[in-house]
Amino acid sequence: MSGDGPESQTTSDSGLGPILVVMAHPDDPDFFCGGSVARWAYQGHDVFYCLLTRGDKGADEPGVDPQELKRAREAEQRAAAAVLGVKDVRFLNYLDGELEATYEVKRDVVRVMRQVQPQVVVTSDPSTFYASFINHSDHRVAGEVTLDAVWPGTRSSLYYPELYQDEGLEPHKVPEVYIAGSLNPDVTIDVTGFFETKIRALTEHKSQIKDPDGMAARLRGRMLDPTSPPEAPRYVERFKYIKLR
Repeated sequence: MSGDGPESQTTSDSGLGPILVVMAHPDDPDFFCGGSVARWAYQGHDVFYCLLTRGDKGADEPGVDPQELKRAREAEQRAAAAVLGVKDVRFLNYLDGELEATYEVKRDVVRVMRQVQPQVVVTSDPSTFYASFINHSDHRVAGEVTLDAVWPGTRSSLYYPELYQDEGLEPHKVPEVYIAGSLNPDVTIDVTGFFETKIRALTEHKSQIKDPDGMAARLRGRMLDPTSPPEAPRYVERFKYIKLR
């Protein structure tokens, strides 16, 4: 999957390798990169989701049962992933809103990376604190632990040796990383043909999205490529791209 230049061609030098998306909460991957995920799955990549939490605090109303909420959100995420063509969804079951970049969290992400052996890892930007919004601390932590897992955690058997010694998980060198939610993206992926698929996936998150039409309209404006002509709007997702040697 080449990321050189202003637009990713979404073709890999090493073929149709697996893609692993690591995010904090259910619905995060669909919002951050659902169009790209649908495109990659359509191209034949095996796409995997790893969610660090089950979103047990994703409600503002008093009296919500966190256990019921996390069960609902897990089911919603699995349904949304199926719409996009995701092969598997894995949950690490840390508490929503309480993520920290601990040894245990990093080790658990490294475990998944060594199991999946991804060609590409996608995560959120740990350096984005705010823009026109305040970025959730879990999003930042998810990006931090994922980048730490890519380099150096997953590469060497000397990191998290118990994964190699006790579980037989071989080290793996991730060649490419796409960072979503960056304030300084340098790669765009054309998802025009997959925009509606992204919207259909997001509407599965019924506990979170009460106005699906309004959500779709906001995303249409946010993802519009301003250089595209009005009669043929082009929708893109933007990333910071890292190619590792």
